[in-house]
Amino acid sequence: MPQHDPAAAPAVKRGAEKRRPSFFWVLAALVLPLWNLSVKYRFHHDERMPQSGAFVLSPNHYSEVDPLVMGVACWKLGRAPRFLAKASLFKNPILGWLLRTSGQIPVERAGSQSHAAIRAAERLVEEGRMVIVYPEGSLTRDPGMWPMRGKTGAVRIALERGIPVVPAAHWGTQAILPRYGKKLSLFPRKTVDVIIGEPLDLSAYADKPLDTANLTAATNELMDAIAALLGELRGETPPAERWDPVKHGQKETGRLDG
Repeated sequence: MPQHDPAAAPAVKRGAEKRRPSFFWVLAALVLPLWNLSVKYRFHHDERMPQSGAFVLSPNHYSEVDPLVMGVACWKLGRAPRFLAKASLFKNPILGWLLRTSGQIPVERAGSQSHAAIRAAERLVEEGRMVIVYPEGSLTRDPGMWPMRGKTGAVRIALERGIPVVPAAHWGTQAILPRYGKKLSLFPRKTVDVIIGEPLDLSAYADKPLDTANLTAATNELMDAIAALLGELRGETPPAERWDPVKHGQKETGRLDG
């Protein structure tokens, strides 16, 4: 895996990507005024957010409003967010148009089209863009809302393209929309904490085949890093073992009770 030397690259001012005209200006104008009245962000180690070049950002996932929370967070930290998004969201005429116009990537969770999403994400990488990949693939099933077992897409993109994967975590979104909730609570104003981690060291996998065993091992390291960041925000120790829906007789996609 190629190693990047930050000292060798010219300094990039925060927000440089935001200053380039794009459809994100329209989205920000539509979303931010109300959102800023409803949500206050507290950033932890925001200096770790890469300000240029391609990378994968991998946060935890426990509320259906998480993409909006993290999308705005990334914009505030200087980068234009692009997601691997659930394909069904694109079927809504208005939301689908917004998602496609802003470069979001539809993901079919099963079947032959699921691999196409990884290829689409890699095209963003070739353009020097960031892409947000939720390695859990769905809202966590863990009863305590800790990160559950991850899927391998995030580390696969990073390893195949030789780019960083940066773990992240947030806490407080559940006050805006509880897990599997149906009604947003925008007032009174909520506080969301967001922490950015150090890029995951994937050098141990650089010269190994990208088979199931190695991708799973790298993904486990990523999930441990995300859980540790969340534990820092919550002031708690995360479980030693990630929740596995299969072992608990749960389906891996769709809604669960609670």
